[in-house]
Amino acid sequence: MDTAIALDAPLDELLDAARCRYDVCFEPVAVGDTRLELLQIADVAALIDRQLAAAGDGPVELPYWAAVWPGAVLLAHGLPGLGDPAGRSALEVGCGIGVAGLFAAAAGYDTLLTDIHPDALLFTQINILHNGLAHRAKVARADFTADRLGRRFDAILGAEVLYMQDAYRGLMKFLLAHIALKKDAAVLLAKDYTRKATRFLAMADEEFAIAERVVGFKETNPESGQPERKLCQLYRLTPKKVA
Repeated sequence: MDTAIALDAPLDELLDAARCRYDVCFEPVAVGDTRLELLQIADVAALIDRQLAAAGDGPVELPYWAAVWPGAVLLAHGLPGLGDPAGRSALEVGCGIGVAGLFAAAAGYDTLLTDIHPDALLFTQINILHNGLAHRAKVARADFTADRLGRRFDAILGAEVLYMQDAYRGLMKFLLAHIALKKDAAVLLAKDYTRKATRFLAMADEEFAIAERVVGFKETNPESGQPERKLCQLYRLTPKKVA
């Protein structure tokens, strides 16, 4: 994408930048009584097919950031379990288009949404402005394997951030550097049940009390068009050491 567009530009300019690169549309996503309209790529599967065809035998960067992952929606459903959001802060890592963080902001958290992909940051900023959440939500580039933000948060949210084992140690250090050292602080992570994260959980067990929940959901198979039942694992990590 053209990186000349600044994320503090007006909404219409940001939308023009997104439309220059992708076929996009706003789609409603509801969690409980809250309904947001999120800018998405109109047909991610078709985009992937085109990218693969154009790349031939060469490398291709697939737009995983653009997917509305079921885990992100489940994280949003889990927000009420964290207690009253008034006066509290939330951080979403690897936010993609910002699903979990946007619902956190809508619930009342002072929220920072982060990713490393410039298009993810663009879409997230558009979604913040389009849904009238600029007073509670900000977007920033941050690599959760290396960066430091200089502050701690009451809640950290991450959907499908456990897919790269090489990133586990950096992610763990990031979480420890940014989670508030309070009894009611928590890290909420979600992943597809079929992906294993045994080594990460072993690392996390040294610093966090871990609660795990398996949630079933239905997802439409893109090939058959039929609903399929799948499973997602939700982890709640609470720091063992508190101030």
